[in-house]
Amino acid sequence: MNRTRLLAIAEFLALAATCPITIIPATAQSYPQKSIRLLVGFPPGGGNDALMRVIAPRLSEALGQQLVIDNRAGAGGNIAAGVTAKSVPDGYTLMMGFSTILTTNPSLYRNVGFDSMRDFAPITQLATAQYVLVFHPSVAAKSVSELVALAKSRPGSLNYASSGIGAPPHLAGELFKRQAGVDMVHIAYKGGGPASTALLAGEAQLMFGSVPASIPHVKTGRLRGIAVTGLTRSMLVPELPTIAESGYPGFNVTAWGSLMAPAGTPRNIIRRLNEEAVRVVRLPEMRQPINNTGYEPTGTTPEQLAGFIRTESAMWAKIIKDANIRAE
Repeated sequence: MNRTRLLAIAEFLALAATCPITIIPATAQSYPQKSIRLLVGFPPGGGNDALMRVIAPRLSEALGQQLVIDNRAGAGGNIAAGVTAKSVPDGYTLMMGFSTILTTNPSLYRNVGFDSMRDFAPITQLATAQYVLVFHPSVAAKSVSELVALAKSRPGSLNYASSGIGAPPHLAGELFKRQAGVDMVHIAYKGGGPASTALLAGEAQLMFGSVPASIPHVKTGRLRGIAVTGLTRSMLVPELPTIAESGYPGFNVTAWGSLMAPAGTPRNIIRRLNEEAVRVVRLPEMRQPINNTGYEPTGTTPEQLAGFIRTESAMWAKIIKDANIRAE
């Protein structure tokens, strides 16, 4: 080999040594290559499980691999979250992260076994569900302002039902009491069904109920619906104003489902999952199936979801501490 060729090879090697080399993990390059386990922290058949079973088939189709739903019910969803947090961050274990698991459970339970901000990689918020403020017809109020006036005229005389201590309808009532400056008595029942039955019977006077369970009774006149709990009107009941627009700006209580991965999951995988999940929930043909579960499709960036979890967690932590609420 002549001297000129040796010098050329040496120059090439020297130049190559100064160039950065990016090594992309194989899992990120070709993800996914096998089925994906999707943990759901509630039993099959409930509203939260139903939402994921609507979305999972289309997301499986988009990713080209099966999403296998693994129901790990118990401790308000904490069991599923704990398993997810400790899983290998390779994109093959995901969690349906519901609002209660990520934002209220850490304040309601003494030791949930995970950190919502540290142990998970947010992917996207998939859908949200509002609650509706409903009365028994015997309550002499037909608007939020009339309810507040009635409650202030008779402190402690009105009661509101919920599906349990620390459940979203309970916390919605606590937030409303704080913002409106009223005193109402909370009555906890063992589930949404018993709470609704008590309200229909007049045993309870008002409730923050789910839209699918409450609106049929509103339409038949057995209950009176006056407002929804989100920042914007619900597409499911657009005729009802929000509590926020009824004089209490910023009032916002929603249930929502998100897609989460263990912390440390490669950004390439998070990006792929986000793009496909957002596209799926925003498909026109997906709106009605999602609405049928009581939810409305959303779709956010990972950064938006992380910020939302942080804000909601701080708000509920203060409400829960001030009201001295503990999960039973």
